[in-house]
Amino acid sequence: MSLSIAIIGGGYAGMAAAMELASRGVRVSVFEAGPVLGGRARRITHRGVDLDNGAHILLGAYHETLRLMQLAGAPKRALLRLPLRLIVKERMTLRAAPLPAPLHLLAGLMSATGLRLSERFAAVRFMNALRRAQFRLPADTTVAAMLAAHGQHGALAKYLWEPLCIAALNTPPAKASARIFLNVLRDGLARDTQDSQLMLPRIDLSRLFPDRAADYVRGHRGAIELLSPVTRIEVNSSQRPAQRFTLLLKDRREIVGGVICAAGPREALRLLSTLHQGAPADSPLQPAPLPQTPIDAMAHAIALIEQFTYQPICTVYLQYATAVALPDPMLGLADGLVQWLFDRQALQGQQGVLAAVMSAAGAEQALSNDTIGGLVAEEIAHRFPAFGLPLWSKVVMEKFATFSCTPNLKRPAQKTPLERFYLAGDYTAGDYPATLEAAVQSGVKCAQLLMADVLAVEPPIK
Repeated sequence: MSLSIAIIGGGYAGMAAAMELASRGVRVSVFEAGPVLGGRARRITHRGVDLDNGAHILLGAYHETLRLMQLAGAPKRALLRLPLRLIVKERMTLRAAPLPAPLHLLAGLMSATGLRLSERFAAVRFMNALRRAQFRLPADTTVAAMLAAHGQHGALAKYLWEPLCIAALNTPPAKASARIFLNVLRDGLARDTQDSQLMLPRIDLSRLFPDRAADYVRGHRGAIELLSPVTRIEVNSSQRPAQRFTLLLKDRREIVGGVICAAGPREALRLLSTLHQGAPADSPLQPAPLPQTPIDAMAHAIALIEQFTYQPICTVYLQYATAVALPDPMLGLADGLVQWLFDRQALQGQQGVLAAVMSAAGAEQALSNDTIGGLVAEEIAHRFPAFGLPLWSKVVMEKFATFSCTPNLKRPAQKTPLERFYLAGDYTAGDYPATLEAAVQSGVKCAQLLMADVLAVEPPIK
């Protein structure tokens, strides 16, 4: 296909769109503002150690992410695949049984430690009720309200459902959408046993998919440009039906036949606010006026993004002098600042490195990074006295890590009123909260919509 497409943003959504288009013969150019691909799931380096800007868990239900990873050539060892488990130190342990779904989860609930027998029966009744209702609600509500309505109280709520809610939606249960949470439970817990597998990255998040996707795109005549922020987008409407866009970069203007804006929601909001009608760069003529200005056409999407509030994720990396070993590569903690601990030695061979994660808004947001690092180090030393204190810690605070996934939240569609202009990202319309799979699904959908819109006008090159 002769059409040239610009993708703004080299995160998981942008690289998914780029791969999907490249695989269909479309020439794409990816413009990434930062020095590393991955967006809000990318590699960072500290003291010569490759880390991530936050910890991410994949599920076997992430079919699109796994499909594109395979297409890009990611090795099987890139992910540590574990049967479903949830271990909260000294509080609760849940392990799925080696049985077909849904028996694997029901048996796991009945054998869970740290829960009273009545709570285990209550959990099984809850899952059976959800299954009978096909994981649907007549009206959205909060996760906390739904759990209370189904008798999910005490340790059952505190150590099972609430941690799952925060891990999946990055939103406190009192504010989180029950409808979206049920989508996660449906696909991640109640379907095939393979879908419920936990998949923990064994390489950094950029190498896991975006870097490999970039190699794939380059091998299909595409281009990847790092440190290339787009400052403004002009809509050249006189080129209808082959509408074209002009992207203003720091050192040049780039004219393309279509745009997929795969930046995060706050950056996408800025870019949408720069939309401007202009004449084609190769024409002295004035542009034929559109029925409405580009910004007016995007007013609904802009309004939806403007209503978003955001939730943080704080990750603290700790380097110990000697090898440390957790009882599981991923371990939950309760009644403190830290919610999850990841053993980087078990996952990525980084001797003596732990990653401590605090998701959703908490007291740590008001503290300095030095204070957070010190408190986390003391908390881990108290829980694991043999570890001692770390040699150093690195705090990564993503204040706008995800949108707040609240009940009845309206999210912008991937297809926009502007011809050949699409929005990709985990914040766009879909069944999932802000996850890697949501980002990848949105990118693939944008590519499919674009192909459907232009195929008749721009037939494939033979």
